[in-house]
Amino acid sequence: MSRIAPLEPPYAADVQQHFDRIMRGKPPLLLFRIMAGHPRAWEKFRGGGLLDRGPLSLRKREIVIDRTCALNACEYEWGVHVTAFGAAAELTQEQVRATVCGKADASCWSPAEQALLAAVDALHARATLDDAEFAALSAHHDEDQILEIILLCGFYRTVSYLTNALAMPLEATAARFPGRPTPRPPATNRAGG
Repeated sequence: MSRIAPLEPPYAADVQQHFDRIMRGKPPLLLFRIMAGHPRAWEKFRGGGLLDRGPLSLRKREIVIDRTCALNACEYEWGVHVTAFGAAAELTQEQVRATVCGKADASCWSPAEQALLAAVDALHARATLDDAEFAALSAHHDEDQILEIILLCGFYRTVSYLTNALAMPLEATAARFPGRPTPRPPATNRAGG
């Protein structure tokens, strides 16, 4: 159980509208239910969201998010994103694994993706890019894309802080970090005793 209790249905009309827009008919994630219970935090959280159609392709956006979450040991959000967007982003199983276990220059990535991953790694490690890292990123991305990359890294580091510090249990349907089994539902005692 999370350290802060989530909202339980029925939800207030405005909260339900936000959930419907974000989740598109699926039940709201635990993270959203926790945040929505605190109006100021929920408003700020939604305002910082970067899942709209921005200057990056879906694939590049998901590479940045998955790598950022993996570097922050945030299995919760990594798993949600791999499950929800991995196939649409055309990430192979090798690439999904590499977001957690691989180096930025792994051969499964294109040169542009290698520069992207190196930038994510640098931002995570040092909160900056040196001249060579910025030049490598600039060779494949324009200024709007570079700003989006930096914003995504910062936002998903914050999401990682939230889910990790609140000890949020993993979503049942979300992917797990490589090497970890998907949990089975608890067995029921059919003997009635």
